[in-house]
This record gives sequence, structure tokens and C-alpha cells, in this order.
Amino acid sequence: MAKNPQTPPARRASDRGRYGRLSRERVLATALELVDREGLSALSMRRLGAELGVEAMALYRYAEGKDALLDGLVEAMHLELHARLDADRPDADDTGAAGTKAADTDADDWRAGLHRFARTLYDVCLDHPHAVPLLTTRLLAVPMARRPLPVLRSHERVLALLEKAGLEESTTAAAFEAVLGWLLGYVSVELRPMVDNPDEPDPAFRLGLHRLPSQELPTLRRLAPAVAERGGPEGLAAGLDALLDRFTKPSSSSP
Repeated sequence: MAKNPQTPPARRASDRGRYGRLSRERVLATALELVDREGLSALSMRRLGAELGVEAMALYRYAEGKDALLDGLVEAMHLELHARLDADRPDADDTGAAGTKAADTDADDWRAGLHRFARTLYDVCLDHPHAVPLLTTRLLAVPMARRPLPVLRSHERVLALLEKAGLEESTTAAAFEAVLGWLLGYVSVELRPMVDNPDEPDPAFRLGLHRLPSQELPTLRRLAPAVAERGGPEGLAAGLDALLDRFTKPSSSSP
């Protein structure tokens, strides 16, 4: 049977997409763009391949599977974090490729450096809200030594800044865990969905408070409008300062 001349030839698992040869950076950037547009549920090897103009099999040389692709999204967000931090540095012109320096050197002002790190991470997360859950879930799923290097460099930055406060090693480690928990927790709470009906002008109906049983949840119903308000960068900074004071200032109960 003769071949239909109108039938296009089948594509091979080549890594040359519609925009040229692929790279890991292009694959991860496209994956992040897809998640930004349509959410994590839209991400698959087949869909990503379609976005790049290649067969899904061509992507496996850049990500071994779905889990590796999710880790790659976390890597891409941390790469963006380091690029922004390095671009804002006073000595940025003396730095080579973005992210080549492991730790901040904010003129020995470790607290200002931590605030800059926190605010930059906050901004990156607000730019990629659909990918934010991965910052926590992949942290729970992947042992430290197997995390992407940009993630480990974020750990290094924070630990190096905390060491400049003159803390003991055990206190530095405890402060690191507290700071990491605060940053990830704060961003997760900021981005949680609260609005039930965005077209409803009445605040109570907008939040769907009529769906909450008043007898069982009186406090939640009463405080829900306040809880729904975002704390913004100011709340992030205030909480971070409270944490840092806890680890760096003498306890008032000390004799």
C-alpha cells in the first residue's frame, strides 16, 4: 500500500526542538513556564516535549523521570534566587557566571544578608506560586546530599551568614532549621487559597464563610477576614527578626 504523501514523517527522539538543540537549562525553564501557566498537574514528559517540539523520550537525557523533573523545577527556582542575589551584590561586576559565589559577604552585616536572602526568596516564590509546594515536598523526599547543587548553595548561604553572628555550631544549626522553616512556612501561608468566590463583593460570601458551621467554628468565622490578609514582606521581616533575636540575644530568664 502506497504511503500517503500528505503524512509527515514520524519524529525521532532527537533533542533538537523547534527552537534549536535542547539544553538542561532550556528544558527546566520551559517546564517552569508551563507550571507557571497551568499548574503542576499540567506537567508531564509528553506535555513538556510538546512544548519544546520534541518527543518525550528526548527529555530523559536531561531528567530521568517525573521526580527528576520536579527536582529540576526546584533547581530552577534556586538558580533564579542566586542570580537575583548575585545581581544585587555590590561586587556583582567582579563575579563571573551568576551564582558562582557560595555565600554572601554583605559587609559582615549578617542580619541584613539574611533579610536580603529572605526577601529575594519571597519574590521568587510569588513569581512562581504553582511551583512553591515543591520547595517543601522535595525537601522531604530527597536526602540532603542528593539535592540539586543550587539548593545546597542556598543552605550554604544561610549557614555562612548565621556563622557571622558568632553562634556556636549547635546554635547555628538550630537557627538554620528555624529560619528555613519560617521562610518556607511563611510563603506557603501567604500563597494558600482563601477566596471562595472572587466575583462576590461581600467579604463574608467572598471567603465562603456561610459554608463554615457557626456552632463548631465560631472563632474561625469571626477572624477569617483578618486571617485571609497577607502579611507581605513586612510580616516576613518581622518574623525573621524575632527568630534571629531568639538565637542571638541573651535570655531574660538567665541568672
